[in-house]
Amino acid sequence: MNTRQPYALRSRRTIVSGTECALTLVVNEGRILQLLDYGAEMDIPVEDLGDKVLMPGLVDTHVHINEPGRTEWEGFNTATQAAAAGGITTVVDMPLNCTPVTTTAAALQQKLEALGGQLWVDCGFWGGVVPDNLDDLEALIDAGVLGVKSFTIHSGIADFPQVDESHMRRAIPILARHRLPYLIHAELDRQGTEPAEIGTRYQSFLESRPRRWENEAIDLMISLAAEARQAGSNCRIHIVHLSSADAIASIVQARANGLAISAETCPHYLTLFAEACPDGKTLFKCCPPIREDENRAALWRGLTEGAIDFVVSDHSPCTPRLKHLDSGDLDKAWGGISSLQFGLSLIWTEASKRGIPLTRVVDWMASRPAEFAGLGSRKGRIEVGCDADLVVFNDSAEYEITPDIIKYRHKITPYEGHHVRGTVEKTLLRGVPVFNAGEMLGAPTGRPLLRHML
Repeated sequence: MNTRQPYALRSRRTIVSGTECALTLVVNEGRILQLLDYGAEMDIPVEDLGDKVLMPGLVDTHVHINEPGRTEWEGFNTATQAAAAGGITTVVDMPLNCTPVTTTAAALQQKLEALGGQLWVDCGFWGGVVPDNLDDLEALIDAGVLGVKSFTIHSGIADFPQVDESHMRRAIPILARHRLPYLIHAELDRQGTEPAEIGTRYQSFLESRPRRWENEAIDLMISLAAEARQAGSNCRIHIVHLSSADAIASIVQARANGLAISAETCPHYLTLFAEACPDGKTLFKCCPPIREDENRAALWRGLTEGAIDFVVSDHSPCTPRLKHLDSGDLDKAWGGISSLQFGLSLIWTEASKRGIPLTRVVDWMASRPAEFAGLGSRKGRIEVGCDADLVVFNDSAEYEITPDIIKYRHKITPYEGHHVRGTVEKTLLRGVPVFNAGEMLGAPTGRPLLRHML
């Protein structure tokens, strides 16, 4: 099929506006031109998908790609291949752990220059707020970032230091004025806890980063948001990778009080749990940590009840050496989960066990993150005028996660050996297939997504 000319896809199971229906979808010049009845007569080429699901491409707004500067950890080429293989057609890159970190307009420009035709999917960019860049924040926003991120605890790298209340008080009104979200890694050690002796025991690592740290950081952000609103600034505060279900009640109450507080969680918090994390297996280390199974169940409740807004990967890779796989030293190992390619299958496997329909998974992993990042007019849904970013998904097929199918740079994941449900058969970016039957197709055609270009 010549995708440069108008063509049609039809499926009895097309996911549109939260429902599954039989439709014919016409694609022209990279956009969705028409939505027609399933049996509509066409004078253009038609591919009939039958009962396979046709869904919008997923949008992952939490991906650490690490290029330039730490490309041995991950890079745009491999990360976006993995995204396409997982049905993700848009990613938003985090401002660390690249070098330089994306805290200035000049650093963003260096990142854009590093793309070099490597994008297999489209890519937006978050900036960062650190103590010494507040005077440059307006310039960073003007350069095109979709929002900014801060840490309330050590980030793990020295060139992206944590902020305190005074820094956030300066940043919040600026972001409110530009109507951009402020993403917060919410852990806060108010007690100045002495470093724990962790060794190889997962329970020791879990105890070293208690739920209290998350809960208190989130309470702080709610307090700052309320304070800012009283001063006339309504800032969008977003909690990244929510791990502690204890904080859900505070988030719900803050929203009831009129504050713009949102939250995401990740596949590893929804599918893994502390009781099953083996000692000495550093692939399970991430910050905040994977918590107990009862906490996992509470996160699912928060997600299904709408307290948690969406699900993203927090793909945070590093080299195998930095994971200390041989020693099993959880203290020294880099904290981060690599699973970018498998999020849809992982979440669908769990959701289907719980009787949750695929339409809700698509909402959590496509529509809502697209809206959050300001991309909702083009991405994350099947509607006339949107980019024809599409996924053909076999929701009943099963497969085993093995290193040989991994597309991202380092073929390691805590999910190795897991059997999951749902396979991405084909991924299309603006109507052009980029992934099919396990293989990448053609050449990278992804584009950077800058705020002033939307």
